[in-house]
Amino acid sequence: MRYLTKQRTRLLDVLKAHADEALSVDRLANLVGRDLISRSAIYRNLASLEKAGLVKRSPLSSSQTNGYRFVGSDECKNHLHLTCSVCGTVYHLPSPTSENLVERVLRDSDFQVTMSDSVLTGVCARCKKN
Repeated sequence: MRYLTKQRTRLLDVLKAHADEALSVDRLANLVGRDLISRSAIYRNLASLEKAGLVKRSPLSSSQTNGYRFVGSDECKNHLHLTCSVCGTVYHLPSPTSENLVERVLRDSDFQVTMSDSVLTGVCARCKKN
């Protein structure tokens, strides 16, 4: 990423503040402020941030749109992620559990998992109750 514009900095701030969610472009536009950044600028900035490895794009199960999540923190590099397919909340699987699962996959299949890119999808405890 060559430089940080005001728009990109504001977008990053919003993504970092909501790192436990995969946010749609519409939600990002509302959180950033539609008067501060256009949808096309959001898409351009997200593409740059994704290329730089700071943002992860994934489909939102509730619609045909994508969600974007900040993954640039050190915390994300050492955890697998769990995403609730109902509410979209993203959870970090605790380190020992993540490490045990990754070691087991490697042992059983000789496949090396990249933790920061890995997301398991299911239903969180809160949504199961509803």
